Amino acid sequence: MTLQLCEVSKRYVGAGETVNAVDRVSLSIAQGEFVALYGPSGSGKSTLLLLAAAIMQPDEGSVFFEGREISNLGARDSARYRREQTGVVFQSFQLMPGASALDNAALKLLALGMSLGEAARMAHPWLERVGLGERMSHTPAELSMGERQRVAIARALANSPRILLADEPTGNLDSKRSREILALLSEICREQNIPIMLVTHDPQATTFVDRVCTLRDGRLSEGLDLELYASLA
Repeated sequence: MTLQLCEVSKRYVGAGETVNAVDRVSLSIAQGEFVALYGPSGSGKSTLLLLAAAIMQPDEGSVFFEGREISNLGARDSARYRREQTGVVFQSFQLMPGASALDNAALKLLALGMSLGEAARMAHPWLERVGLGERMSHTPAELSMGERQRVAIARALANSPRILLADEPTGNLDSKRSREILALLSEICREQNIPIMLVTHDPQATTFVDRVCTLRDGRLSEGLDLELYASLA
């Protein structure tokens, strides 16, 4: 398996209370597999994605990517892992307000030490790929919510990552735009043969992914919780 989370737990302590955000979760995702992670708000979905991205370390358990443990990396090595190995799509987009779509898509490549010209050349085809060929010079303020999400996806893919981690990429979109984004992610999974972990509330995702898991109160189960699905549909 490309990504393996082995008995990972993560707790948050606040106001005298301990919350088990992720409770002894084990999950494996194979090369070229598209996996959706469902669950109610506060169930631990985003925390699990942050553990897979080495943005956060588990309190217990281990996370492995391509056989290498990433759950015990220092700050520098974990940042390098994200820059070189992963593509992360955040729900909030995290775009630079005054920068063009092309400059935003190239940001990760600049962090890898590329020149602006080289980074732009590599990011350009990905913006074309997500349907923004005519919008590359536009800033986020000039783009729709769906277009901003596509810029964020292009940025995540510009470095040809070995895994894509997407946190609610359709959360701010209407159903038509959501289907387009989900179809795009499915195509990328097949074409690039990379694993994708999708954190979502979107009921449409079930028709695009290979496998569905459900998180409730920090505990993971295989398959879709039909009661939860009914509340989303």
